[in-house]
Amino acid sequence: MPHRTSRRDLICEAALDLAAEGGNHALTHQGIDARLGLAKGSTSYYYRTRHALVSAVIEHLTLRSREYFRDAVPAHPPATASEAAAAISDQLETLLTERHRDVVARYALMTDAAADDELRNGLASCLFSLPSAIELMNSLGAQSPSSAARDLVALLEGLVFTHSAGARPLDAMTAGESESLRATVHLWVAALTGK
Repeated sequence: MPHRTSRRDLICEAALDLAAEGGNHALTHQGIDARLGLAKGSTSYYYRTRHALVSAVIEHLTLRSREYFRDAVPAHPPATASEAAAAISDQLETLLTERHRDVVARYALMTDAAADDELRNGLASCLFSLPSAIELMNSLGAQSPSSAARDLVALLEGLVFTHSAGARPLDAMTAGESESLRATVHLWVAALTGK
């Protein structure tokens, strides 16, 4: 039986589109209604307030990230820094290409999350999983897996920003850039694990 997309999922997907295309000001209940061709007030039926809407969008983005991650995780955990770097680099490339819209929408939603601990925490963990990073660093023998994982996530956040909105935008990413990204991740994973 094929998966049927729920109205809530459609609303969240439209919200991500709007945020990515026009920033957080473009993300409105009325804008979503118009984008989906829904009767006026339909989105607010599901999400009464902007906070409820943004919370749902962040949760949706987190679930999407988990699905992508689950589908991409190798059958066996990486045993070496090189294997870990390859898997991490593949995930980064997915974020910078197939999931570029999600990355840009996440940045747009940061304004909403700035003064709200619940939203900020949700947004901070919607693309990268600190528990998964700790598990990886532990399996690779890092002396302080928690500290190494936090450093790894900080590096990945910086690389995603640099390649999506910073000094090395996505349209400049070539095969050489891809290899450079992989080499950078490998150096960091090796340094963080002492291998």
